Amino acid sequence: MTNILLKNRRISASKGAVTFLSALVSVFLLLPALASCGKDKEPDIPVIPPAVKKYEYLKLLSETAHNMTVAKMSDDHHYKATTTGQDPYVSTDKLAKANPADSTVFCFEYKSSRELEFIQIFFAEPVAEQRSIKSGKVPASGSWKEWAVTLKTPLAENSWGNAGQYLRLDFGNDAGYEIELRNIHFRGMTVAEKEEEEAKEEKAAADRQFGENIRKYLEAIYASFITEVDAGTDAVTVRGNYAGEGSFVLCEIPPYLDVTQLRDFTSGRPLSSPAFSETFERFVMRDGFNYDRTLSKWVIARKGTGGNSDMMVSHARYPDRIAATQTTVQAKPSGKKGLGGYFNHSLQCLDLDDLGITSVTVNVPFTAWMRSRQSGNDMEHSYGGKSYYFDRNQISALDAALTECYQRNIVVAAILLVQPAAACPDPEIGDLLQHPDFSGGFYTMPDMTSPASVNTYAAALDFLAGRYCRSDGRFGRIHHWIMHNEVDAGIEWTNMGRNKPMPVYADACMKSMRMCYNIVRQYDRYSEVFGSFTHSWKRADNAVADTYASLDMLHAFNDYCKAEGDFQWALAYHCYPQDLNEPKTWNDADATYSTSSTLITFKNLEVLDRWAKQPENLYNGTEKRTVWLSENGTNSRTYGETDLLEQAAGFAWGWIKLRQLDGIDAMQWHNWADNEAEFGLRIGLRKFGSQDLERKEVWYAYKAAGTADESNVFQKYLPVIGISDWNIIRNVY
Repeated sequence: MTNILLKNRRISASKGAVTFLSALVSVFLLLPALASCGKDKEPDIPVIPPAVKKYEYLKLLSETAHNMTVAKMSDDHHYKATTTGQDPYVSTDKLAKANPADSTVFCFEYKSSRELEFIQIFFAEPVAEQRSIKSGKVPASGSWKEWAVTLKTPLAENSWGNAGQYLRLDFGNDAGYEIELRNIHFRGMTVAEKEEEEAKEEKAAADRQFGENIRKYLEAIYASFITEVDAGTDAVTVRGNYAGEGSFVLCEIPPYLDVTQLRDFTSGRPLSSPAFSETFERFVMRDGFNYDRTLSKWVIARKGTGGNSDMMVSHARYPDRIAATQTTVQAKPSGKKGLGGYFNHSLQCLDLDDLGITSVTVNVPFTAWMRSRQSGNDMEHSYGGKSYYFDRNQISALDAALTECYQRNIVVAAILLVQPAAACPDPEIGDLLQHPDFSGGFYTMPDMTSPASVNTYAAALDFLAGRYCRSDGRFGRIHHWIMHNEVDAGIEWTNMGRNKPMPVYADACMKSMRMCYNIVRQYDRYSEVFGSFTHSWKRADNAVADTYASLDMLHAFNDYCKAEGDFQWALAYHCYPQDLNEPKTWNDADATYSTSSTLITFKNLEVLDRWAKQPENLYNGTEKRTVWLSENGTNSRTYGETDLLEQAAGFAWGWIKLRQLDGIDAMQWHNWADNEAEFGLRIGLRKFGSQDLERKEVWYAYKAAGTADESNVFQKYLPVIGISDWNIIRNVY
């Protein structure tokens, strides 16, 4: 299942506990031959070949190799490298002289029988995550081939290139990879590479301006405002007030338009009275689709006169109320104990009962199931006047899993994951849903920049909500929706490009969450949408540019709700230990009891509890938002007795706190069983499948939690932690 996949950002201290680095696209373009001809015959001029450029080839220092071997071959500057562990890296020798300012392309020739997921380049010294970039893939090649990546921006940002500096190269995070490489050096950009780099810089400048526009919009104080948007079954009514002189119009903003960049509001409906109530048909034909206006927000604008542009004079507002087509019953977990990544394994199903599970998360990579054309064994779903198709076998498997949960009154949250286009079975669906700025990573932010993309995304949400929010629970029930995965680490897990300003990225998250909310609430008035975050709470001084702090994004979410109307979003937090390998979470140095802690782990859950109860974080200022610890677990380094006890003790520490903190509603343990593809981590309740899924010590601790046996079972973990009692709740400062 998806959440059992890579968590490489936290696997080793050398790679960093929580950092995700961006992927750059490699460019392999050669200069075309240049030719010129004249009208008149010119005398023959002997061609003098240009001088061969001398590069400073970088040497690999085998004595610096970690989790890999590096052998010098007979030829100069030729090496064979083999990875032997999960954190393979080697350093180059130091630059003998300064790297030329125009030599910004790092490259080498290579041969390898299989693809390498990435190369991470550290600009030393110092060797630090914030001074590194993660490149794109190194494709397999049986013959010598150039691999190159343009590093103009990171070289400048890290002031790298002086004599005495060097690189550290990390070759993925898996053992058993072999590569031959030679002639490692920096060179100048080709014409094509320069053009691509200039386009990137222009795009980056546009993104910075977009981010500034969003900031000003959210901070603006307007004299005019929309007070309410009421979406009924057939009509949408918008009420508000405008103030000032001039002609005013009420404008609809669909998701594929950005309110901060609009300058022409000619399509708006004229307003004749400062206090107004305007009603619109809910469905309208637009751009070839039967568009549902519940997806839109609404804004007041003043028409320009005398050559002046139209001007937005209010914040936009989404629907405050969305009429539900059926009556559902609200469901809340009867306890705090849950399970992550449920997929209906027969033994896993038994554990639902044995462990007393009351909530689960289920991965829903819907792009793996969605088709633009019928292929024989599909379910048809019509939305916006267009038919889409969903793989019947995949949907039936999801039905079965959700039905098992429904029969046990288990509350379910679906984790909605959008695959990159290359991973989608249907190329058209992939092209429509991959974000246009996607630059690599496991999942993509959904594309919401065109009518066709919006309709496709909305169709998927509508299909899932229509099937799994039924009042009769015929196919099981999805109660809540976790929007993507660890959006604060978006470069890896919900990618929409590298170095996006936080306001731009948060804006896309908000649009996706709003779209889901406005669709599922038509079927279930109790559904909530969750934002998914890593344990990185407040931005550290040494944080890399490609990550966002959870707290900064949550502040942005609150700002949007104040400006555009609140909705019932919730928090899905991943409170893994500081180092995923280390189960002794009570020792997490960066998890303090301060509201400014850089991390929130099991150690300091009090900080998250306090956040949930602050007035500025309440839904509509009155109701605590739901908080789930939707993906978390402690690791057993081995299956030795000490390591198994430390894993269980780490859980016990977290559970004792969770049980007493009423700001946190539930946790879902990741994962049910150890997974041999998870880079050596053993964070499951059961052992690897190759170990017959044997119960671990933590399984018994998890079973006892919240029962009459808790005190007796947990007693053995006190000396492991080094404490005499469970009086471990601390005040937050």
